Amino acid sequence: MSHARPGQMALVAFLQAQNCSNYPGSWRHPATMQDYLSPEYYQRIARTLEAGRFHMAFFDDRLAMPDILNHDHGEAVRHGIRVVKLDLVSILTAMGLATTRLGLGATYSTTYYEPFHVARVFATLDHMLGGRVAWNVVTSLNDSEAHNMGATTHLEHDLRYDRADEFLEVVLSHWDSWADDAILQDRESGIFADPAKVKRLDHVGKYFRSRGPFTVPRTPQGRPVLIQAGQSGRGQKFAAQWGDLVFVISPDITAAQRSYASFKDQVAASGRDPATVRLCPAVYCVVGETEEEAAEKRALIEGLAKPIDGLALLSEVLNYDFGAKGMDEAFTDDELAGIKGLQAIRDRVVRISGKTNPTLRDFVEISRRGTIHEFTCFSGTPAQVADQMQEWFEGAACDGFVLAATHMPGSYEDFVRLVVPELQRRGLFRREFDGVTLRDNLGLPRAQPFDWRR
Repeated sequence: MSHARPGQMALVAFLQAQNCSNYPGSWRHPATMQDYLSPEYYQRIARTLEAGRFHMAFFDDRLAMPDILNHDHGEAVRHGIRVVKLDLVSILTAMGLATTRLGLGATYSTTYYEPFHVARVFATLDHMLGGRVAWNVVTSLNDSEAHNMGATTHLEHDLRYDRADEFLEVVLSHWDSWADDAILQDRESGIFADPAKVKRLDHVGKYFRSRGPFTVPRTPQGRPVLIQAGQSGRGQKFAAQWGDLVFVISPDITAAQRSYASFKDQVAASGRDPATVRLCPAVYCVVGETEEEAAEKRALIEGLAKPIDGLALLSEVLNYDFGAKGMDEAFTDDELAGIKGLQAIRDRVVRISGKTNPTLRDFVEISRRGTIHEFTCFSGTPAQVADQMQEWFEGAACDGFVLAATHMPGSYEDFVRLVVPELQRRGLFRREFDGVTLRDNLGLPRAQPFDWRR
């Protein structure tokens, strides 16, 4: 099935509120700024992205540091492997006050928060930041997060998504419970709002109870944008049903084209218009004014990774202690079935290795976790990088890109200075923002009450 797609690509920055970017070795880069505990650090990045007309900056998050390797946090702390994790609401607020058009997204878990709380946080942010907010919906990954949030073990994979479906229904119902014209604010009559236009939810479901009425009036864009990253079978179904912008990991253009076509078919099968859902793979980019400069930059960046980075992050994301096996020891069927974290990585390793029972070395070498090779890396001169991005975009492999940083804020400064003008010259990327809200800028209509019910 063919699907209409936007004429220009979406560009989204993939951020972390911590001591490093997605690339754990980035904090070791000599040009990385070290004031990540200050608002200026995030505002600096936000201004750069807004100048580059990026659609959005969004933050990934976990509710625990990577401490599953050998069941200890010591090595992760010693090596700075994504151990600082700040709450995102304050950071989005700081960035939003330094910008006027840049979309801003934060990760909040459906497993460890309550729907009413998440609905109120994001609706409030959407008001405070003029309709520019997105929620990255996650179900969380591992037992460390469970232990921090008062549970003994993390829920089983598919059950997390079953709960998340109901969680989304509650949140969206709260967001849609005030009519756009509910507030009258009529001083003469003394009528503040029309009670007939503020509905109580009275939700009693399998997993959640939430009465209402909701306490935040309808937001500038109708409701915040939803970001999702599901790539496993159950996760992909969830993303197809709910996501406005979905980010994925694709090792090459062929795999990306295959995943793009199948995901858009799934969106259509769920009763939604595939053209209204942007699918964007995560990428790194190393750009230089010459090929030699780009190659030197890349060599420096690649040299920052340590083997411990990958082992700690694989243990974290798969919820399995990778210190418990030898490098060439195969995983048993039971061990593979017991991986409760990001199953898309497990499935990719099984598929690419061609082994029913891959080894620890297969996981390290195929996932390439902790290195810049975990995502596709576009590198070279501005024209060469733009060529690669154009090939993916025009080849129906994506609707845009989620750009992770090799070092901060230089990755984004280089990209905005060198690559964005080249993409603009080719007509692949916009020169100005398309509107005021994030939905405007993503080419999405303003959300209408309960338009998500199908």
